[in-house]
Amino acid sequence: MFEAAVFYAFGAVLLAAGVAVITARNPVHGVLFLVLAFFTAAALWLLLNAEFLAITLVVVYVGAVMVLFLFVVMMLDINLERVREGFWRNLPLALVVGGVMVWEMITILAFRYFGVAPRQVPPDYSNTRELGRVLYTDYVLAFEVAAVILLVAIVAAIALTLRRRKDSRHQDPSQQVRARRAERVRLVSMPAEKGE
Repeated sequence: MFEAAVFYAFGAVLLAAGVAVITARNPVHGVLFLVLAFFTAAALWLLLNAEFLAITLVVVYVGAVMVLFLFVVMMLDINLERVREGFWRNLPLALVVGGVMVWEMITILAFRYFGVAPRQVPPDYSNTRELGRVLYTDYVLAFEVAAVILLVAIVAAIALTLRRRKDSRHQDPSQQVRARRAERVRLVSMPAEKGE
C-alpha cells in the first residue's frame, strides 16, 4: 500500500513537471523542470526494481545531456516571442500525439490490472545482467551500428566546429627537430665597456 502511494505521488510529480516543461515561459525554467522530470522518472524506475536503468537515466540524461541543454539555453540569446509563434499552429498535432501517449499508458495500466499477471522472476534475478545479455546477444549488430553512428557524429561535429585561427601561435615539432645552432644563435663579439 505504501509503495503504491509513493508510486502515484512520484507519478503526479512527473506529470506536473512534464506539463511545466512545455508551459514554462522561460527556457531555463523549462530545462530545470525537465531535470526534475528525469529525476522523478529515475525514482519510478527504482520503485520498479530497475536500478540500472534508474542510475543510467540520472548519469546520462541529467548528468550530461541536461547540463549541456542548460548551458546552451543560458548562453544563447533566445527570442521568446519567435519561439511562441508556432505554438497554436502545432497545437492540434501535439494534442494528437499526447492523446496517443495517454491511450498507451491507460492500456498498459489496464492490461496490468485486468490482463495476464507479470512473469515471476527467481530471487537471484538481476535486471542488469539480463539487459546486458539481451543487448550483447540478440541486439549486438544494432548496438554496434549505433556506436559507429555516434562515433561518426562526434567526428563530424568536431570537424564542423574546428576553425584554424591565423593569429594563433602553434609549435611545429618537425621544424624544431631540424633547427641548427648556426641558424638560431649568433655569437657577437663586443668590446668591454669602460667605466668613467
